[in-house]
Amino acid sequence: MKSVLLLSTVHPSTDSRIVYKIAPALRSHYEVFCALPGVMEGLRERLHFIRLPQFVRLLPRILFAHPVALLKCLWIRPHLVHVFVPELIPLALVFQWAGAKVIYEVQENLFKKFAIKRYNNHLVFRTLFRIFDKLARRRFHCIFTDDAYLEEYTDLAKPSAVIHNYVSLPVMDALVNGETPVQHPGLFYLGVVSMERCLDTMIHAMAILKNTHPDCHLHLFGPVRVGKKNLENIPGYDLVRNNVTFHGYTDQKVALPYARHAAAGIALLKSVADYPESFPTKLFEYMALKLPVITSDFPAYRQIVERSECGFCISPEDAEALSRTLESCITDGALRERMGANGRNAAETCYNWKLEEAKLLSFYQAIF
Repeated sequence: MKSVLLLSTVHPSTDSRIVYKIAPALRSHYEVFCALPGVMEGLRERLHFIRLPQFVRLLPRILFAHPVALLKCLWIRPHLVHVFVPELIPLALVFQWAGAKVIYEVQENLFKKFAIKRYNNHLVFRTLFRIFDKLARRRFHCIFTDDAYLEEYTDLAKPSAVIHNYVSLPVMDALVNGETPVQHPGLFYLGVVSMERCLDTMIHAMAILKNTHPDCHLHLFGPVRVGKKNLENIPGYDLVRNNVTFHGYTDQKVALPYARHAAAGIALLKSVADYPESFPTKLFEYMALKLPVITSDFPAYRQIVERSECGFCISPEDAEALSRTLESCITDGALRERMGANGRNAAETCYNWKLEEAKLLSFYQAIF
């Protein structure tokens, strides 16, 4: 049986795409090694977990995590290595030299994203990224998580594929049934918490909403990229600090049960970097969870949300519009049920991982 190494020094051990989608899809056809930060070593039906050191900053990862990854994984002699971050391109070249085929997965357009990064964006890192990204285009097969990235990657030497990060319905259905102490309607957000992802708009909208719904609560699941001082300077934060919970990065099996009691799922992003062209994964997850979706009024987003009639597309800067939309979701049960059902139907027919899994397996087979 061919062996496959899924390798990342950035993605957590509970990453939904790698651990809940790609690894299970490959497990029936290949012997899969999954090397990620923080996992416990183990074996589960042709799925081997390899623990790597965990660092937030890029330089410590290069100095400490990368050598460990090489030492722990090179002896496996995998037939194919699938890397999920550009910093691992040099290691991927070593594996290729040792005889492995390589897939380089592009999950964001860093050429646009560097402009909003607050760390790991030194000029040296940007320059190295451009050099190794060019090497990857010539030497590796590529997978893209969004069609928009093809506008940048036009000079590929080897066949590539777009494997969207759509939702795995069986995984979502299994995880959403966990226990949660929350029994009253709330608002649900899953993803990185930052100003670029409209934390200020959400806080301001909650402050407006508190006049009519003083008990409404916003649950934010994801790493917080906002400093304490900037958070406290957001208009209305003092008024609603007890109505907002920052859960931090949380495994989906803990976060998703909160969606059962949520009135809406928020997926707002500002018009910066590559956000207007690339879809947030949580958009499809909310649809699968039968939550009305509230997202940005970008043309690409409108094509999905308005066509499916599963939510609202509003200006990401307009807190009053967000407040009015949340009010509708909270008070109108029939609206919630209708939009939730429409979203679930769209996820089942168009935006589910089962369709992408078939493309992934076909791409792997073609490479081998």
